[in-house]
Amino acid sequence: MIETTFEASWEETPGRLWRQRFRRAWPAYREWFLRGGGDADARATTRARRKLEAAMPELVPIYERLVELAGGDRWAERFLTLHDPPPFACACSQTVWRRDDRFALVRNYDFPAELSERHFVGSRWLGRGVVGVSECLWGLDDGMNDQGLAVSLTFGGSRAVGEGFGIPLILRYVLQTCGSVEEAVEALRRVPSHMAYNVTVLDREGECRTVRLHPGRHPVVTAEPHATNHQHPIDDPAYARRTLSLERLRHLEIQAHAPASSLDAALERFLESPLHQPTGGERFPTLYSVAYDPVGARAVVAWPGEPRWTLGLEPFPTERRTVRLRGAQAYSVPGRAPARRGENGAAFEHQLRLVRVHRPAVPDGLLRDIRRDLERTGRVPWERLGELWGDAVWVDGSEVDRVA
Repeated sequence: MIETTFEASWEETPGRLWRQRFRRAWPAYREWFLRGGGDADARATTRARRKLEAAMPELVPIYERLVELAGGDRWAERFLTLHDPPPFACACSQTVWRRDDRFALVRNYDFPAELSERHFVGSRWLGRGVVGVSECLWGLDDGMNDQGLAVSLTFGGSRAVGEGFGIPLILRYVLQTCGSVEEAVEALRRVPSHMAYNVTVLDREGECRTVRLHPGRHPVVTAEPHATNHQHPIDDPAYARRTLSLERLRHLEIQAHAPASSLDAALERFLESPLHQPTGGERFPTLYSVAYDPVGARAVVAWPGEPRWTLGLEPFPTERRTVRLRGAQAYSVPGRAPARRGENGAAFEHQLRLVRVHRPAVPDGLLRDIRRDLERTGRVPWERLGELWGDAVWVDGSEVDRVA
């Protein structure tokens, strides 16, 4: 178990607070950029700026302001275009939760704490309110705007790198310029991403899409409300296995058959295995869980055993919170009712029924043993259920792909 500190701040337009964040984070970003082969000669910077002007012209005034706040540093001027940045990967899980006429975008961000800014930022750049999690100084890992558009990303599981922009800046662009899923999809189709990502967007009308971005390929727009860390076909089976990408996606699909009764309950599910990843393991740890509620115009941030943190789209005071990120042995939340009698129990029973149908060779005695685990510990044994499925990928009851 480790402690880490998160901060939230609101600044209408880039100014004193952004400069403070820049001074704090820039040395690490500069080192990463240099280590990744970054080039900041005049020609490289001019070319990157022209790419930014062509792809996302609305952001150019903000970019110029940030370069000014950075003191005109030539490396910062090049870096802040976020054109052809060094490769970077995370893990993450995300889904659109629906229950009756309610919906929200819920996600886990899986990434090492020491490499993250850990900063929730609110702003009104270009006259549009946006709240989200800062990345690369002015990009976002996820967020929502005052038009009720929410967006988040997961890594697409491919090592391929191409010409394009870092995905955090693309998400910032979507939230600054789009108000609907239709507009967001058009922007995601047009602006090139330098690596593979799955981007899920949800708007105030309840429309959602997941767009699979991949360098060298046309974006694939799907109606899927879930995403983890692979695409179809699977580019890197070893990465998918190591990150439990298939198991987590299957878990989200199963949960959708028995949706949580409230947004708080839906967020609670993301605090449990297999979606929530512990610190100190071989996988990316879960840094935070967040639910974006377009109708309620709020972001609700959660960690296991910690109070919720709610941020809105109106100015909020600067605040810091120190939280404990849990280790592998601490998935269940103290004081919860046994999962079989709670929200996860319905999804668990649905999963067992699917196992019986699609894996008839699994002995009934083994399923009874798994159920006893649940009754004894009060925690859904998702890991054991995942082992029963092997490496098959199931969509709507059909086996559509298999990891080699």
